[in-house]
Amino acid sequence: MDILKQTWNLFKKEITLEWRSKYAFNGILLYVVSTVFICYIAFNLNPGFKGSQGYPIVWNVLFWIIMLFASVNAIAKSFMQESKSRLLYYYSIASPQAIILSKTLYNVLLMSLISTLALMVYLLFFNNKIGDSLYYFFTVLLGSISFSTIFTMISAIASKAGNNGTLMAILSFPVIIPVILVLIKLSKNAMDGIARNFSYSNIAVLLAINTIVIATSIILFPFLWRD
Repeated sequence: MDILKQTWNLFKKEITLEWRSKYAFNGILLYVVSTVFICYIAFNLNPGFKGSQGYPIVWNVLFWIIMLFASVNAIAKSFMQESKSRLLYYYSIASPQAIILSKTLYNVLLMSLISTLALMVYLLFFNNKIGDSLYYFFTVLLGSISFSTIFTMISAIASKAGNNGTLMAILSFPVIIPVILVLIKLSKNAMDGIARNFSYSNIAVLLAINTIVIATSIILFPFLWRD
């Protein structure tokens, strides 16, 4: 129960700090909106592209590329922006499991909000029809959770290696690539209106990856924390 209470208090602390500065949310939202708008302008300047309708596969893949880089920018600083004195203070008042869980929950909330707004902006500029809109939105939320769990763990590891951004990219590559491929397949099925039961196996794969990543974070983070 202490871990749950500590996790909740640290989670509220993350939200309070973000609400005061709004640095991460506003910065990532500006990145997403500007990127979508630039893509919209570029595609409409191309006579071979079908205006804002575009090609569904390009529309879908481009969205996940934008969300991938938005996730990296939003979550990479989860631990890297923490000063040594603040980390020492956390060490004296909370367990390492509570710290990693609170960071993960906060990043899930942040990425869910950003992904929802990004999808709204994306649909505003690109008018591709989605066969199953609710299922596509569910896939976007599932992708937000996957990005949050993976990059939070990698950020914790990289922060103990001198805040090496290159290390974070190397460590996340073998994990994030299969996640991206599964998300693209899931969202493409939603765009085509394919029956949902054909995608259950892919959803199970994503849930398994998230479960493994969270369990690994809880087990390994205490050893990183002692360093």
